[in-house]
Amino acid sequence: MRRVSGGLLLWAALGVLAFAGSADKRLEIYWCDVEGGAATLIVTPAGESILVDSGWPGDRDATRIVRVLKESARLERIDHYVTTHFHTDHFGGIGALSRLVAVEKFYDHGFPPLPQRDINPELAEAYKSAAGAKVRVLKPGDTIPLRQTRGSPTLELKVVAADGIVLGEASGAPPVRVCAAEPKHEERPIDASDNARSVAFMLQFGNWRFFDAGDLTWNVEHKLVCPDNLIGASDVYQVTHHGMDTSNHPAMIRALRPTVAIMNNGPRKGGSASVVRLLKENGANRALFAVHRNVQTTPAENADPELTANDGEECKGETVQLTVAPDARSYTVTVPGKKTSRSFRTR
Repeated sequence: MRRVSGGLLLWAALGVLAFAGSADKRLEIYWCDVEGGAATLIVTPAGESILVDSGWPGDRDATRIVRVLKESARLERIDHYVTTHFHTDHFGGIGALSRLVAVEKFYDHGFPPLPQRDINPELAEAYKSAAGAKVRVLKPGDTIPLRQTRGSPTLELKVVAADGIVLGEASGAPPVRVCAAEPKHEERPIDASDNARSVAFMLQFGNWRFFDAGDLTWNVEHKLVCPDNLIGASDVYQVTHHGMDTSNHPAMIRALRPTVAIMNNGPRKGGSASVVRLLKENGANRALFAVHRNVQTTPAENADPELTANDGEECKGETVQLTVAPDARSYTVTVPGKKTSRSFRTR
């Protein structure tokens, strides 16, 4: 890990924020603060935008996402919008958001027949109204077509799980796979909620890799890595399910071996002490960033303060930001509100 210090660190961080983007063929990711929901904005070297989830219903999260899109990413529209699953904190904001900016294409795991006990019917109608006929249902192995940039490493977003199915499985495969690998992990009760149907994907830029699995839960996570590791290692891991311990299977964490973990938790949601401990104990993990401090746990059970975007329940909605160099050989994660950053080499 390479670290920059003092005034040079601040200068480098501000330089990343001022000049990153399509003009110099960098890849950017922004974790918008939607306070325990999810809204991850990816900006490709070609200047395309991919928004993964849209936070809670109402104006707050939609406004925060638009601010990041326009002020930080300097873009005016969302080219690709991915709903990982249909829970309020992940797709509730799309109705309001689609009234503020154009959303060109929609992707999801397939809307389940209603009624569903964990899917708000009013939000379902808002989503369907916004998406219209622009929806593509994603299946494991699918890719989202992204523009390539001449002279840049290849960029690919590949789906590895969707609707409870992982790579190599047929539709209707059981939610639990028998696996004799050591150490053994007992299966958990089958999760019938839409969490288990989350879209999970690996974004790869050259050799640099980023894994996001929405709120995917324990049994399906296990199928991704046992008996075979279907996902490989990652440089950056968006901590699944806001850092809850119903997700983040230890076998998956070991398979991913992330250099950096970024947790989109809220002050009282996610950031479970056991998950934080697991990530910190993972020898390959060099830094844990968090969108929020968990106000219910101890300092030792949180990310370090300088790597945490928001400290209290009353907050300004600060972001965590990541920039991958044009050659994809290094990347920097920045907490602008704290004026801190850490730089890493791609594995």
